[in-house]
Amino acid sequence: MKASTDRMLTRIKSIYLYIHQRGTVTTNELVEEFGITQRTIQRDLNVLEYNDLVESPSRGKWTTTNKKIRVS
Repeated sequence: MKASTDRMLTRIKSIYLYIHQRGTVTTNELVEEFGITQRTIQRDLNVLEYNDLVESPSRGKWTTTNKKIRVS
């Protein structure tokens, strides 16, 4: 696996765990917490949303779904 792919997967996992721990977060909170651009956060959230791991109950806010996962 490419180093860039590994970094992306690690970042997405960290974002998921951060949202899961906090309950509900805003996109801007994630930008500040992870120090990356809003566009990158949005791409990562799209991956999580596509896999039914997060949802946006209202514009700009994110929460985890009830989908069971195993974190390694």
